This record gives sequence, structure tokens and C-alpha cells, in this order.
Amino acid sequence: MVYWLVKWVFLGPLLRLFFRPKIEGAEHIPAEGGAILASNHLAVSDSFFLPLKVSRRVTFPAKIEYFTAPGIKGKLKKLFFTGVGQIPIDRSGGSAAQAAIATGVRLLREGHLMGIYPEGTRSPDGRLYKGKTGIARIALQAGVPVIPVAMFGTDKANPIGSKMWRPYPIRIKIGKPLDFSRYEGLEGDRFVERSITDEIMYALMELSGQEYVDVYAAKAKELQAAHDAGTVTDVPTQLKRDARIPETEAS
Repeated sequence: MVYWLVKWVFLGPLLRLFFRPKIEGAEHIPAEGGAILASNHLAVSDSFFLPLKVSRRVTFPAKIEYFTAPGIKGKLKKLFFTGVGQIPIDRSGGSAAQAAIATGVRLLREGHLMGIYPEGTRSPDGRLYKGKTGIARIALQAGVPVIPVAMFGTDKANPIGSKMWRPYPIRIKIGKPLDFSRYEGLEGDRFVERSITDEIMYALMELSGQEYVDVYAAKAKELQAAHDAGTVTDVPTQLKRDARIPETEAS
């Protein structure tokens, strides 16, 4: 009930008025049954505009800190994020990552439509970064299709670090579902999971037109922070170097 009130009565009308969001390819989203919407991630507002333009309820995993702040402000924040379809996920460690995957699989098996950002965090510069294999693990275990989604303009409406959103036209493009049933029974194989994740990222690259960087976005943010602190002088060169070094997979 809270979700639909937020979408149609409170937040939705304001977003439609100031941002005029449009969606292409909505017919690729199944009318029922579990499926993953795998989206690029440019801004916090991605999680607001995508559910707004999809007729079905979309559930996004969100960091648990959004739901545990103390006081009245914390309760209002929890109510708001619950209202926009987000569920709390503890991402602090390995066991927490497994719990997040288990939650995603359960929701998908129950027939939910789940939104996932394969990059794991917002892009620091508008480029598309390497995907984490958790999405592949969830898709295989739940046995559901993955539908690529490209967001456009959310980084202009809601730039990183901004406290106020700026009116800007938002566009959402939905691609054709990706079927990974050919890998049934191979969940847990890291090479299969990497192959699936790379296929998803390639579909996102084609759909969004973004430049692809074969490094995790979190690593790019670390390098930028190091550059700002004066300990790294050439971020592009370091990114290229890191792209050639095998990285430990993360969910």
C-alpha cells in the first residue's frame, strides 16, 4: 500500500511534472513472474525513475543504513525507502553478501521483479564499469531472465554530491531479455558466472552507448580519492593498469 501511495499520490506526480520521464521497450518486461532488471547506475535517482515508469512493482536491494537511522528522521527515511520499493541488505561482509543473494533468489522465486545494479555502485564519471558476478549467481539460482536497462539523464538531474535535484528530461530504455537457461546447474562455477556477467555488461554497453571500463567502479572511486589526496597522479593510466590485473571477484 505504501509503495503505491508513494508512486501514484506523493512522489510520482512531482517526478512526472519536473522530469517528464519516458520509457522505451517496456514490452520486454514480463507481465508476471520473476525477472531481473539489470540497470546501469548513474545516480541515486535511478531507483526512483525506473519503478515510476514500470507498471509492475520493482524491488531494489538497498544498503541497510537507509533503514536503521535513529529518531523520527530515521523512521521517516525508513518509511520513504520502503515506499519506493527498496529492501534492506547488509553488505558489510562475505556472509552478508550470501544473505543478500539468498534474499534476491527468494524474492524472484516468489515472482517478484527485482532491480539490480551489476556495477555495485554509482558510476563516478558516467562510464560503464565492470559488473560483479552476484547478479549471475542470483539469475542462475532463481532461474529467471535478465532484462538490461539503460538510464539516461539521471546524472544530470541528480549529480553526485547534489542535495537538490534539477529538472532534466529522463529517458529509460529497456532491452530484450537475456536467457541463461543454457547454464542451468552450473551456478557456483566462477568462469560461467563471469561469462554471464560480461554478457549482461555488453548488453548494457550497447543499450546505453556508454564507454566500458574493465575495472570495478569501487576501484575507480578509490583511485579518484587517492588522486584528490595527492597519492595518485594519473588516474586513467592506473585504471588501464588495473584492468590488466586479475581481480578477486565480489558479489
